[in-house]
Amino acid sequence: MANFAKPENALKRAEELINVGQKQDALQALHNLITSKRYRAWQKPLERIMFKYVELCVDMRKGRFAKDGLIQYRIVCQHVNVSSLEEVIKHFMHLSTQKAEQARSQAEALEEALDVDDLEADKRPQDLMLSYVSGEKGKDRSDRELVTPWFKFLWETYRTVLEILRNNSKLEALYAMTAHRAFQFCKQYKRTTEFRRLCEIIRNHLANLNKYKDQRDRPDLSAPESLQLYLDTRFEQLKIATELGLWQEAFRSVEDIHGLMSIVKKTPKASLMVVYYAKLTEIFWISSSHLYHAYAWLNLFSLQKSFNKNLSQKDLQLIASSVVLAALSVTPYNQTRGASHLEVENEKERNLRMSNLIGFNLESKLENREVLSRSAVLTELVSKGVLSCATQEVKDLYHLLENDFLPLDVASKIHPLLMKISKLGGKLTSASSVPEVQLSQYVPSLERLATLRLLKQVSQLYETMKIESLSQMIPFFEFSMVEKISVDAVKHNFIAMKVDHMKGAVLFGNMGLESDKLQDHLTVFAESLNKARSMIYPAPKKASKLCEVLPGLGEIVDKEHRRLLARKSIIEKRKEEQERQLLEMEREEESKRQHLLKKTEEAEKKRLAAMFEQQRAERIRKEIEERELEEAQALLQETEKHLKRGKKKPILDGEKLTKQTLIERALSEQLKERQEQEKRLQKVAKTMDHLERAKREEAAPLIEAAFQRRLVEEKVLHEREQQLEVELSRQRHDGDLKEKNRLARMLENKMIFQERVISRRQAEFDQRRVEREERIKQIIQARKQERDIKRKKIFYVGSEEERIKKMREEEEARKREEAERRRKEEAEHKAKMDEIAEKQRQRERELEEKERLRREALLGRAPEGISRPSEIPAGSHTTEPVVVAPAAAAAAPAPGKYVPRFRRERPESSGPAPPSEPDRWGKPAPSEPDRWAAGSRAPPLQSDRRTSGSRAPPQDSDRLAGGGSRATPPDSNRFGGGSGSSKAEPWRSSRARNPQRG
Repeated sequence: MANFAKPENALKRAEELINVGQKQDALQALHNLITSKRYRAWQKPLERIMFKYVELCVDMRKGRFAKDGLIQYRIVCQHVNVSSLEEVIKHFMHLSTQKAEQARSQAEALEEALDVDDLEADKRPQDLMLSYVSGEKGKDRSDRELVTPWFKFLWETYRTVLEILRNNSKLEALYAMTAHRAFQFCKQYKRTTEFRRLCEIIRNHLANLNKYKDQRDRPDLSAPESLQLYLDTRFEQLKIATELGLWQEAFRSVEDIHGLMSIVKKTPKASLMVVYYAKLTEIFWISSSHLYHAYAWLNLFSLQKSFNKNLSQKDLQLIASSVVLAALSVTPYNQTRGASHLEVENEKERNLRMSNLIGFNLESKLENREVLSRSAVLTELVSKGVLSCATQEVKDLYHLLENDFLPLDVASKIHPLLMKISKLGGKLTSASSVPEVQLSQYVPSLERLATLRLLKQVSQLYETMKIESLSQMIPFFEFSMVEKISVDAVKHNFIAMKVDHMKGAVLFGNMGLESDKLQDHLTVFAESLNKARSMIYPAPKKASKLCEVLPGLGEIVDKEHRRLLARKSIIEKRKEEQERQLLEMEREEESKRQHLLKKTEEAEKKRLAAMFEQQRAERIRKEIEERELEEAQALLQETEKHLKRGKKKPILDGEKLTKQTLIERALSEQLKERQEQEKRLQKVAKTMDHLERAKREEAAPLIEAAFQRRLVEEKVLHEREQQLEVELSRQRHDGDLKEKNRLARMLENKMIFQERVISRRQAEFDQRRVEREERIKQIIQARKQERDIKRKKIFYVGSEEERIKKMREEEEARKREEAERRRKEEAEHKAKMDEIAEKQRQRERELEEKERLRREALLGRAPEGISRPSEIPAGSHTTEPVVVAPAAAAAAPAPGKYVPRFRRERPESSGPAPPSEPDRWGKPAPSEPDRWAAGSRAPPLQSDRRTSGSRAPPQDSDRLAGGGSRATPPDSNRFGGGSGSSKAEPWRSSRARNPQRG
């Protein structure tokens, strides 16, 4: 078995095998994939694989493979994607039905092709021999060869699908659809045997559903949707059974419907009950159960009258007439008289079942169930008003048969009524579920009933009557039929009569005055005379003596009657309570017993499963050992046989033998034997070649002689057929000439008629051509206008798009130029700012250098101590105060005169200050004393200058932030006179306050 990494690979492999004609291998590959435990989780590719799998199964008619695959796929899809299983099953049934229809069409086409006059001209010799041997027609053979296998496969498909979908709550609709399609298959092709099996299958499924109530995904019959699906299936089964004429199966379907509704304790809808009783009427009529047939018609009448709002008066009359006639058709005597006790009990049980089916009693008790009888159904007809809805002929017939006493005229009056009734009937327009009503079917039963009534009434009047007179009184039957009817009536004690054929007379009663019939007749006659006398001579009214003696007798009787009724109701309630308690006890005991039985069964199953696994493992081990031993023995025996036959060296007793050694020796011997066999076959083939060549050399002249004889015979046959064909052609030619001469006289009229038709058609053609040209011109003009409008629209749209495109390009170019200009300005501005910053930094460095030199001059140190500002020690940037030399501190200034600070702190021995460098405007910078003297403030402290760093003054930052304003030179602010000093003062104070800025 090939293992595939993905299911798609198996599908590709199967398609490749199908393309090269290996469908069996493709089917086996897909079957191995589906049944593999590796792919237990549902995937989308599995659905495509199942489609291909069922297609192969249908093409090759592999029903068993299809069933196994669908069962495995149901396990995979049951709890994940049931709709996928539904689609696969629908595809499977569609393919099977399609193949069966194609086979039937091919068989019909073959039958039509074979339906020719001369079959012997085209038949092959083998076909003729087959038809002579088999003795069957071409259609039967084609059906057996083409149609029957596909019908068998389609039937197997329906059975497989029903078996897979049974008792599955998620696929109830598909189960019902499959059952309906199977029913239609049986109906279409008249498959009565398969229909019985199908009904039994569905019946078993429902029985298992009720038996195993703890199954998973079990359908719930109490749900309305599930119950409706099951009911529709049963009613469809009932309809198909009646259409196929399977009345026994139809009756079982009725019992299935009643049993299904008894399980759920619900009554179906009125529309379904109409179908139920309509089919019951047909079933009971076919089974000659006229009493049950009448009750079914009565219930059907009640349903139609109550629920069918569209029922017309004519249809109501037909249904009511059918009910009355069905009730009258019931035999007027009890046929169980004189039967054995077992037959009576069986009849009671049968009546009980029929009353349940007819009354649709789901929970009925024996004491409350009504007794079905002819008198009861006639009483219901009158009480429910059925008789008043029937036609006048049916009413008259009812009164003649049931009420009137006319022994001499009853037959003559009934006969014309029966003739009229036989013509009534037809299809009901407002009750589609009710079958066609034909009152003529009741005429034979009514004629039989009229005969019985006549015999009954005649027997009450006469003791003896001639056979001829009795025959004249009964126009329906001959006397032999009357005699049969009377024998059955006498058997069931309906009448008492004898037929004396020797005297030609009929004897009624037992010829005695004490006869029950005569005594009853005289009693009735006396009562009638007494009633007539009392009407002619009414008696005077006077108080009764009995009332005087017992005035309270009526009250006592009523009180006793009520007491008895109360006692009876109490007894019934006690019996019901006792039965209920017994049923509860039995139910509890049954549940306990079932629970205990279930536990015992589970323990037994576990024990049996463990024992079975142990025995299975032991058996497998023993089988493997025995098989190896048998193989070794067989190989040893085979080797000994070959050694004996070939006279080779036998195996020594002391030689060690193993299975592998024996296999190698056996294979070598088989190879040698095969080579010898091939040599012998080559020799035999060579001999056969020589023999065949010799036979053909001998047969060649005989074949040539037979061929020459055949040529001569065929030549004679050809000449004879050719002469016959010439004669036939000459006769046909003469007949054609006569026909031409006969028709020549009509040639002139034909030409006139032809010219008239041609001229009329030419005029019509010209008129239509002109109209067509005019219509074409209009169409051309309209299309031209449409093209112009379309062209203008296209030009306008193109121009507008070009204009918009041009504007967009110009806008983009403007934006690019603006962006380029802004970028250039920013670059120039940045370069200018960088240049200004660089100059500022240069100026700061110069100022720092000058400050350093000034500090050195003030401290009296040599300028070469620290040559560069970068070489100043880190500790020199602290904010500690400068220590003044003692010599400078000793020189005190004169009072009243301002002395600059540098002059007070500067020692006398210090030399002149170094010359100042020119500023950036080319002017020589003034010396430090001059600059300080020109201002109005003291020079800054040393710590202020040291902490100022190389940061640009705030004026530069203000100027940079101010946009295009002109920068003010810092030297002019700091070292100039007047207002320049006042402007530089805030800058120095700010830097002194925030030494860490920058």
